[in-house]
Formats: sequence, structure tokens, C-alpha cells
Amino acid sequence: MRLHVGCAMWTHAAWDWQPASGDRLRAYADRCDAVEGNTTFYATPTQRTVESWARQTPADFRFVMKLPKPVTHERRLTGVDEEMRAFLTAMAPLGPRIHAFWAQLPATFGPSDLGALAAFLRRMPRDHRCAVEVRHPAFFENPRAAQELETVLGRVGAEWIPFDTTVLFDGAAVSAAEYEAQSKKPRLPRRTRALTEFPIVRYHGRDANARTIEGWQPWVTQVVTWLQEGRSPTVFIHTPDNADSLPLARRFHNEVEAHVPDLEPLPEPTRTEPMTLF
Repeated sequence: MRLHVGCAMWTHAAWDWQPASGDRLRAYADRCDAVEGNTTFYATPTQRTVESWARQTPADFRFVMKLPKPVTHERRLTGVDEEMRAFLTAMAPLGPRIHAFWAQLPATFGPSDLGALAAFLRRMPRDHRCAVEVRHPAFFENPRAAQELETVLGRVGAEWIPFDTTVLFDGAAVSAAEYEAQSKKPRLPRRTRALTEFPIVRYHGRDANARTIEGWQPWVTQVVTWLQEGRSPTVFIHTPDNADSLPLARRFHNEVEAHVPDLEPLPEPTRTEPMTLF
């Protein structure tokens, strides 16, 4: 059984185990086996850069690569063939490391836009899976809208990515980082239904690690169930400043492993450093 865990980035100023320069992704991949590719939303990297990412990670490492902003937000998935060709060409060196291409859609992309999503997904190459994150309230409040979205995704074997911010919004912000996170992140109900063999979860906690850990307990239970069903989930841990997101991701894996003893272990760092949370 395999659970992959990771963070929203592979480098952070608070991670003092990182090399001063050079192969920071390699050091990250010694600790977690998945990462969100958020930077590709803002700019498509050169193929040479992507080749370096491939060299720094094992073949079973999982990148969940966010589609560029012009594709999802500016053009809203319509008339984007040229942009997608350039993006897919740039990503090609990652090969099987690309676990999913991730379309994070704007909050204004609602049920009336599902035709554009269906047409876009039909044009995507079938050698890579797709995953979609929606933020329009109708998909969470209207069962018919949710079913229509699931039908569109199911036709091409795409997954629905939940971004669970329920703990983030459970109470007033207690720091500048929490205030900023609450001002930027979507406030939507928790969704736990998986559509495919490879569910992907984005979970957002709080400044206090104890609150983050307490809040993810429903996901520990859900992930254990998915593993017992033969699924292979990927879970990304976020906090307002993400300083502790990597040791927290490893902590999440350990909690699941306590219920699933034959779970494949995470990689161990090649050099010793403190990974405690308290």
C-alpha cells in the first residue's frame, strides 16, 4: 500500500536542512514523496529546468502540476491549445513523475461552464491523468451541480481535488499569517468523496500544530479507508506560513501508518536533523 504526502513547495526559508543553493528539490525528496507544482501557475519553466527536477527525484515521486493561469483563469479553458502544447512540452522530461495535471478553476467557474471543462478534458492527452479543483459554491451546495461535475470528470477518469480549509476558518485568526490565509483561501464545505483510484487532498491547518493535527483526524480515517479499498492517495499539508508543513506531512503519514502497518514507509533523510514538532 502506498500513501504519498507532501507540501505546497519544496523550498522554504525556515527549513534549515536545505542546501544553501543547488539541489533543494533532491533534499526535499529525501523527506517527502510528493509536491504541489504551484509555480507553474505563474510561469511555465524551461525544459532545462524541468529536466533538473527529474534528475533530483526518483521515478515514483509525484508532481501534481498546476496548469498555467492563462489557461484556467484568463481563457477559462477555451482556445488554449497553443498554451497547453507549450506547457505539456515543457513538462515532458518529468515523464511518470507527473502524477496529475491540476486545473485549479476560479470561483466564478460554475455549473454553466461545465461544457468548457468537458471539451478541455477531452483534448488532454490520455497518457497523464487530470485533476480538477473547483471553488464555485454551487458544486458544494447543489447536489445536481456536484453530480454534473462528477459526470464530466468520470468520462475521462479525472479526479476532483478537495481543498479542506474548514479548520483554517474554525475561529478567528490569531496571527498575521492566519489572517492572510483566511483572506485568500476559499471557504467551502469539506468533501471526502473520491472518484478514482488516485484521490488527491489539499488540507489547510492553523498556526498551532496541535490544532492542525486535531483537524486532520477525519482525513486520517478517510485515507485509511481509501487504502483498504485499494486506492493510492496523495495528501498535501498546508499551514498559514508553511514553516512546519514538511514535518507535519510526515506526521500525517505516520498516523495513517499506525492504522495500516504494511503501508510503504516514507524516504528517510540522508543526514540527521531534528524533525520534531514541539
